[in-house]
Amino acid sequence: MHLFSSITNKSNYMYTVMFKGLITNNVAEKVLDLFDEMKIEPDQFTLSTLFNACAVLNNNRAMKTGKKLLAEMPENYRNHNVISTSAIDMLMKFGDVESAETIFRSINAKDIITYGAMVKGN
Repeated sequence: MHLFSSITNKSNYMYTVMFKGLITNNVAEKVLDLFDEMKIEPDQFTLSTLFNACAVLNNNRAMKTGKKLLAEMPENYRNHNVISTSAIDMLMKFGDVESAETIFRSINAKDIITYGAMVKGN
């Protein structure tokens, strides 16, 4: 974390790698702390990883953050399978089946992973 903190011009790639490392090391709460400090808009990869962190945490802060990210997600990301599947997984973990189904129905080209996120549920 110290090395990451010392970097002045952080990219989405750097944030995504750091977020994935924090999730892997069971400190997903730090993902949300770091996200709060982000000075750039998350790209599709960062957004998907943030949804994953929120799903792992599944607490009030994660629900608030995840749903806010989903509401503010750029329109061009809405039919992107990786992002949509991460959002579905997060919403299912939150117990928000209705919102997850809405996203699922909006995806034009569903894949096996997307179906899995809906079937797996929480």
